[in-house]
Amino acid sequence: MTIALIVKLVHILLGIGLVVGIVGRDVTLRRAAWADDLGTVHALLDVADVFERILVRPMSMLVVAVGLVSALLQGVPILGFLVGGTTNWLLASVVLFVAIVLLVPTVFLPRGRIFAAALAASDGQGVVTPELQAAFHDPAVERGRLAELIGLIVVIALMVLKPF
Repeated sequence: MTIALIVKLVHILLGIGLVVGIVGRDVTLRRAAWADDLGTVHALLDVADVFERILVRPMSMLVVAVGLVSALLQGVPILGFLVGGTTNWLLASVVLFVAIVLLVPTVFLPRGRIFAAALAASDGQGVVTPELQAAFHDPAVERGRLAELIGLIVVIALMVLKPF
């Protein structure tokens, strides 16, 4: 077994961890959004936070770093046609990953502050308020989460199929 294969295996395992983290977080947040008890909301938000902190954040950076090392060890040109290569699926994957990462400062962080304020107001009243429900169902965040998931699926398809 070569170092290139070991690094490729680690990349795949990190990718599995990232998928588990994103799906686990999103399912938990979806359940929290429909809860009518503030204690349940907080418990589910705590679980979603574990997925986010333990899997999504670290795995998203590690999977890219290890993936790039894997590509280099295998001799796959990361920049594809930009450097005269013919393997463009990796470049497309990197571009998609950057687009997904850009959702954090443009959508998730600003809307997260709005959500935090709605949660604090709900805590102050001791009930799930309509504002908290609205924050849970923020269309921009829902579209962002969907785009994140679709982007992840496309990146996986590009890595497996290597269509171009």
